[in-house]
Amino acid sequence: MGEVNVLLKRVFTIFNIIFALAGGVILGLAMMSQILTNSHSVDMTQRATGLIVLYLTGSITMVVAILGAYGAHRENKGCLIAFLVCTLVGGLVMIRLGTPFIATRPRLEPVLREGFQHMLPLDQANPNVQDMFNTLQSRVHCCGIFDYKDWGTHVPESCECNMKAKEQGACKTITYRNIMESQRTKTIYSQTCFAIVLSYALLGADIIIGVALTLFILAVLGVILSSIMIHQMRPRSARQRTTVLLTVPTVFSTAPPKYQELNNPPIY
Repeated sequence: MGEVNVLLKRVFTIFNIIFALAGGVILGLAMMSQILTNSHSVDMTQRATGLIVLYLTGSITMVVAILGAYGAHRENKGCLIAFLVCTLVGGLVMIRLGTPFIATRPRLEPVLREGFQHMLPLDQANPNVQDMFNTLQSRVHCCGIFDYKDWGTHVPESCECNMKAKEQGACKTITYRNIMESQRTKTIYSQTCFAIVLSYALLGADIIIGVALTLFILAVLGVILSSIMIHQMRPRSARQRTTVLLTVPTVFSTAPPKYQELNNPPIY
């Protein structure tokens, strides 16, 4: 087996440390997202799936980084080949995962806006939709999707400001007519819910795009470094190539061919 360059081993080890740190950052983002969505948002349909994907991605990244570091330290060709295959497959997966989000992110706002407009008016929407927005309004201190008038003639209690929000100036007083056609006033949250939901959606898309691009770049570097190390581990006899020299004869005869002697004119 050939000897691996010491400098290359150190570079590869440092690379795997950075790779493992990237996995730790992904796990941290997953935990932070779980905490934020638990305390400041409603349970979305794809929330659990997104968290599982982040946890799996971070864990697999750390395991692959440890595998590569061990293979480089022990000069274990099998571990390096496994690392090479994992990073190659991971890079392709990151391209497949990140490309749709990059393409759809600019269209995220109009898509969300169109979807929410189909829920209006909220006071006539499905009870599940009303419960979802009542919970959202209570937790993130907003009222209505685009405006408090989205609730029609029944502005719910979840829109009413608490004392802390009043002190912060995040409220406004409205006058509306209820079902009994009597005029009423209410102090509600001035911020609408669409801006908050959109900010969470854009943040989630940016996190996924950033993770995918970072892991793709690391995967490309990992493939290059591990390939060089695997090549250096090959026996020298397999790496050495014999050079074949082609020689061209340098002796030329200056004598004329025989057929020319037969055709020479006679000399008188």
